[in-house]
Amino acid sequence: MSDQEQAGEALERAAQAGIHCLAIPTPFMVGRVNAYLIEDSPLTLVDSGPNSAKALDELERALARRGHRVEDIELLVITHQHMDHFGLASILARRSGAEVAALEDVAPLLASYGREAELDDVFAERLMLRHGIPPEVATVLRAVSAGFRAWGAAVEVTRPLRDGGELRLRDRTLRVLHRPGHSPSDTVLVDDRSAIGEGAMMLAADHLIAHISSNPLLARPLDASAEHEYDGPRPQALLTYMDSLEKTRAMELSLVLSGHGPPITDHVALIDERFRLHRRRAEKIGRLIASEPRTAHEIAQELWGNVAVTQAYLTLSEVLGHVDLLMRDGAVVEAEEDGVVRLRAA
Repeated sequence: MSDQEQAGEALERAAQAGIHCLAIPTPFMVGRVNAYLIEDSPLTLVDSGPNSAKALDELERALARRGHRVEDIELLVITHQHMDHFGLASILARRSGAEVAALEDVAPLLASYGREAELDDVFAERLMLRHGIPPEVATVLRAVSAGFRAWGAAVEVTRPLRDGGELRLRDRTLRVLHRPGHSPSDTVLVDDRSAIGEGAMMLAADHLIAHISSNPLLARPLDASAEHEYDGPRPQALLTYMDSLEKTRAMELSLVLSGHGPPITDHVALIDERFRLHRRRAEKIGRLIASEPRTAHEIAQELWGNVAVTQAYLTLSEVLGHVDLLMRDGAVVEAEEDGVVRLRAA
């Protein structure tokens, strides 16, 4: 059986359990985002797609194929703070009157989206300058980021969720688990009742994706105040993410429904491969640093060339995540000079 046939079979099994994948277009390189319609009471939509007319049109068409309208949605669940997952939430909630559920700690960020996005950009620009990205590049990327903000929109969370809590529907109870790393607010939902084979079903959003490694993006902590710029220690997103993956690896899951791409039927094998990938990348970065002290941006350019300019913050997050692994193991240290950090072998 081909990979495509296996994915189709897995989605059919999920559909038989009342969970339907709706692939919604996004303007981002990652491609379509998977929203999930849970035909239960209340009628539930997990994630919304970005704030765009095209996304809304395709979502309406996908709902219609299931015999539903936007106005029928009774509960909207937001898995995390990235705009391709919550951008349409405000429109959908206004049209349907649906409750909006999300992790309680991310609710203030979603409610003050514009202000929070601006503080995120300040945080990102400071990190870029501190780790060797030229000021002119940081300025351009900040402008690009500001231009992308329209794909998101502020939304009020009316049903806050807690890590380890439950989201009760008529025919199932979803366990709510906080799995930070890809973002500080990553939330997965575990459906034990709709188990397929041995193990439960997980709606994982971007916590685990089959065809690409979820990038642990550097972001302000959820408890950072929106009243002022964050000046605390740099978050260690990759270490946080790997800890979250360890917790997911220990679970008995028969199917993982991802926020992008096909479903996952062997989460343990995939997570083990992710761990090997991160270890290999850390070792490669360690060799570069051992040969010559470098900034994180210089390492990114060595690894990815011009992509380290056009996608500077993405690649910087990737490098610094693996540097954190090396620093944890005592292999690398930071040395700051004139406000710029260079990395050298310990």
